[in-house]
Amino acid sequence: MLSAVAMREGIATRHSALQDAAGDEVAAAFTPTAENAFDGAIQSATADALQAPAASEWTTIVVRRGQTLSDIFAKEGLGLSEAVAIVGLGGDAARLKNLKTGDKLSLRKTDDDQLDELNYEFDETHTLQVRRSDSGYDALTIEAEIEHRPAQLTGVITSSLFAAAQKAGLSNRLVMEIADIFGYDIDFALDLRDGDRFSVVYDQLYKDGKKLRDGDIVAAEFVNRGQAYRAMRYVDADGNATYYTPEGESFRKAFIRTPVDFIRISSGFTTGRLHPILNVIRAHKGVDYAAAIGTPVKATGDGIVDFVGVKSGYGNVVTIRHGAKYTTLYGHLSRFRAGLKVGQRVRQGQLIAYVGMTGLATGPHLHYEFRVNGVHQNPLTVALPRANPLPKSVVAHWRMENATALAQLEALSSTRTAQLDTPAALVPPPALHN
Repeated sequence: MLSAVAMREGIATRHSALQDAAGDEVAAAFTPTAENAFDGAIQSATADALQAPAASEWTTIVVRRGQTLSDIFAKEGLGLSEAVAIVGLGGDAARLKNLKTGDKLSLRKTDDDQLDELNYEFDETHTLQVRRSDSGYDALTIEAEIEHRPAQLTGVITSSLFAAAQKAGLSNRLVMEIADIFGYDIDFALDLRDGDRFSVVYDQLYKDGKKLRDGDIVAAEFVNRGQAYRAMRYVDADGNATYYTPEGESFRKAFIRTPVDFIRISSGFTTGRLHPILNVIRAHKGVDYAAAIGTPVKATGDGIVDFVGVKSGYGNVVTIRHGAKYTTLYGHLSRFRAGLKVGQRVRQGQLIAYVGMTGLATGPHLHYEFRVNGVHQNPLTVALPRANPLPKSVVAHWRMENATALAQLEALSSTRTAQLDTPAALVPPPALHN
């Protein structure tokens, strides 16, 4: 801030300049009397500024486990009343009552150790700003602008999807998203072959020029055993995202193929098998997935619980009705999900029980059956019904909105195919991706 003397000298200079430029008539408006009055205002403002406490530098605090806003204020030499007043502002300021470990607060104090300003970034796009005012404190939430930058990459399977995606530079979250998109058609534990390939067009999210994280997959292709599967993202009016083929057919099936993360298939579907305990030949009308006791078991489709309890050789078992046509059975369970009961609706992928070895079982595994109109079908090969397609009225507009992503996907796929068909020595090095 300029001193009063410096400001007074500036006034004299301005008066002289006015005389030179416009003559005495114009400069007369800037009389000594006016100068004296202005001098008084300057002196008053300078005195007020000198009396007002100046703000200190910013301090950043990382919230430790169990810390509250009052704890932090006490450590920083601020009063409890200030913490109470800020939380009492309501709205997003109320979030300060439930600070989480690792949260960051930035604050600065006046020279007389009162809070001048506090910033709390409670998620990646929103920051709460609290500032001192004449009436106490004011709170305002600022929303940051998130920039979406397109990105793309492609990879080839040599051992597993995870290894190939990691080599290509894809984040773990997007690897799981690929598995979710194509998991209805491809069993990533059993169906993958060396040479299978994938291409992905996706968003990267940036804030203030810095990358926050990968966004969502916009379009993707997976080629498994020579069969190409292509998916595009559709977001409905309620913000729900689903993936469809470019023609509008749903990638989501009414059932997922496997209900458990398993180690191996210990017994397949067969009409004749020597039972390991009964020692007789009998049909095995399901698939046994070997897994550790306690491994979560998921419902393979939306439905209503038809039975929960013990059933002869199945041990602890759950059966689910999926409309009038389909039924699934989950046997040899160690225990059921708490609160699971007959008549309860369950969603596809929802936890229903845990792997065990109850009933006639020689080791821990899940016995899974899939029935169509009461007839047992092989869960590994049965044709699974798809969910409803996109309405034809929206497909054309949706394809137009995603034309660029679809063209990028086509280019990626064509380039990768050409590389695989070209001798290794002639293949150019892959482009680097941020």
